[in-house]
Amino acid sequence: MLRNLDLTALRSLVAISDTGGVTKAANRVHLTQSAVSMQIKRLEDSLGLTLIEKNGRSVELTASGHQLAGYARKMLSLNDEVLGRLLATEYEGEIILGVPHDIVYPTIPEVLRAFSAAFPRMKVQLLSSFTRTLKEQYAKGEIDLILTTEPEPDNGAEPLAEKPLIWVGAPNGTAWRKRPLPMAFETRCMFRPEIVRRLDAAGIPWDLSVDAESSRSVEAAVSADLAVHALLEGTCPPYFEIIDHGGALPTLSSLGIHMYLRRDEERLPVLELAGMVRDAFDAG
Repeated sequence: MLRNLDLTALRSLVAISDTGGVTKAANRVHLTQSAVSMQIKRLEDSLGLTLIEKNGRSVELTASGHQLAGYARKMLSLNDEVLGRLLATEYEGEIILGVPHDIVYPTIPEVLRAFSAAFPRMKVQLLSSFTRTLKEQYAKGEIDLILTTEPEPDNGAEPLAEKPLIWVGAPNGTAWRKRPLPMAFETRCMFRPEIVRRLDAAGIPWDLSVDAESSRSVEAAVSADLAVHALLEGTCPPYFEIIDHGGALPTLSSLGIHMYLRRDEERLPVLELAGMVRDAFDAG
């Protein structure tokens, strides 16, 4: 006899997988913790499988839970796409989203994919630039929503995450061993002054080998092993490698990722996009 899986329960299971806890999952799906726990229990009973197990204060998915969560993501994505195309036709227009170059990947493409499924008639124009530039455009009203990487945000910024800066270079590269240390940074990069201070404090001579307006120039120099660079943890692209310097380079500080959204913003698609961004960084 064929049975139907409960999509609401599957959404809760995916939320647990993403957040690592029932409480956080409940917040994401806008249910109480007990309601989420009950959904998972009913799902386990219907399948005759254990899907989650406690690990101290957190919970982890079992092998069966991970397998089901993989299928659940596909089912929910299709469900949301269908509903979006059939029911969200009243929302049309464009949202301009500004994101610094270095935090576009890996989070933003997934957010844009989910938003497109939910609001198929809304266009999101992604502007990738420097934090300073994005804040200037936002202040002029040219951008609806921006993310920033900055140590001290302005009033009204919503903190999303805090990540340490890490040294990166070419895979199997040796540029980090050279002295003066060759570095490549964009001219308007907010990381650079702090990194220079750390190097000076450690007594390590350095040379700004690449001072570019384009992040592409930096990527080319670093991937060619002509210089090193620094990125926020979790944003290292495949053509870079985290440098295992064993203390030969100074430990760098952490920077916050923040979101700016006007408090008088009432357009549902913009608020939904902000919520998806918030959830994505919370899960990360």
